[in-house]
Amino acid sequence: MKGLLRAFMVLLVLAAVAVAWWLFRRPAAPLPPAAPDATARLRDPALIARGAYLATVGDCAACHTAQGGQPYAGGRSLPTPFGEVPAPNLTPDDATGLGQWSFEAFWRAMHEGIGRDGRALYPAFPYTSYTRVSQEDARALFAYLRSLPPVHNPTPPPSLRFPYDLSASLATWRALYFRPGSFTPDPKQTAEWNRGAYLVEGLGHCNECHVARDNLGGLPGKVTLTGGQIPVQNWYAPDLGTHAHGGLEGWTVDDIVALLKTGQSVRGVAFGPMADVVMQSTQHMRDDDLRAMAVYLQSLPPRPAPPVDADRLGSDALFDRGEKLYAQRCAGCHGKQGQGVPGVYPPLAGNGSVTEPSGINAIRIVLLGGFAPSTAAQPRPYSMPPFAQQLNDADVAAVVSYIRQAWSNKAAPVLDRDVAAYRHTPVE
Repeated sequence: MKGLLRAFMVLLVLAAVAVAWWLFRRPAAPLPPAAPDATARLRDPALIARGAYLATVGDCAACHTAQGGQPYAGGRSLPTPFGEVPAPNLTPDDATGLGQWSFEAFWRAMHEGIGRDGRALYPAFPYTSYTRVSQEDARALFAYLRSLPPVHNPTPPPSLRFPYDLSASLATWRALYFRPGSFTPDPKQTAEWNRGAYLVEGLGHCNECHVARDNLGGLPGKVTLTGGQIPVQNWYAPDLGTHAHGGLEGWTVDDIVALLKTGQSVRGVAFGPMADVVMQSTQHMRDDDLRAMAVYLQSLPPRPAPPVDADRLGSDALFDRGEKLYAQRCAGCHGKQGQGVPGVYPPLAGNGSVTEPSGINAIRIVLLGGFAPSTAAQPRPYSMPPFAQQLNDADVAAVVSYIRQAWSNKAAPVLDRDVAAYRHTPVE
């Protein structure tokens, strides 16, 4: 009964906001197909090459390529808390892809989140970030996508639950959370900083994962890269601040560049969804762009100290049990002091992925293993075996709690029930 009442109240709120939205903004008009003489510039090899690079920066293929499918031909369903949204075909197929799209239609999709037919796009396509991409970069992207071999691959409709499948719900979401914008360089900052900000905030769309969303999937307007649990995937994307209480506290520019380029640094290793980002995107980026992104991340402000949950204070018995398990199972690779082995095993002391607020990352890696990405610089990285069969929930909770509180780490312990919740969660 409570669930039904909650759904009804959500629907009432959505309907009220949607009425206001439709009163003050009409749906966009459909755009005509591209004129044959309007595509000459899009065949410029230099523009296509630039677009190929930008598609790599945006990691476009990751979402728009189904497992075993043709690159950019769509077919992969993107999971959300509200249902699944299929990624469309981006090849220039006339019937099922971008073949009939003009650049104006593509630009409107990137900048306003509106499709060629005039209907709003679901924000699984991160136009909340892409709206900052410049028109010239969008043109280069479009030129590259138009140069791909056409693949006939229809996009199935989304499978969203009620009331999120209603067009009024999407209109409400847009009214609450989205305004088309652009990137404005900060004249007080260097060209390198501005380049990094443009890549991180725009095409890199880092904030889409590295900030906590609310119950409607909205991003807070003035919060940037403070960390958050990735919906459905159940990984925690850490705070990217490098100053006090940030998830990358103490990281240098070189540390960040190394992680993005190789998947490893002396401060930590990419894993989970970030390992895919490194493998498919950032390892292929130019060093100057990686450095610019790192310089921008270095400028994020210090964070307030995280609150201490009195209900999660660990006991001496839990710490002692975890210390014994760590000595038996973990110290041989990660070191007695959690220092790790550079280039081989990541450190656990001072590792923001270990001390992130939820404890999800450490729990899942202990249960399911840890796998760094294969990159050109590290083609055969070391991995960590899973311990789900060797350790029960209480054991995992003890050892994870220990590494979150030992050495310089000051994170809250985790509980048996936390481990049980993620023991059977599939890896995304």
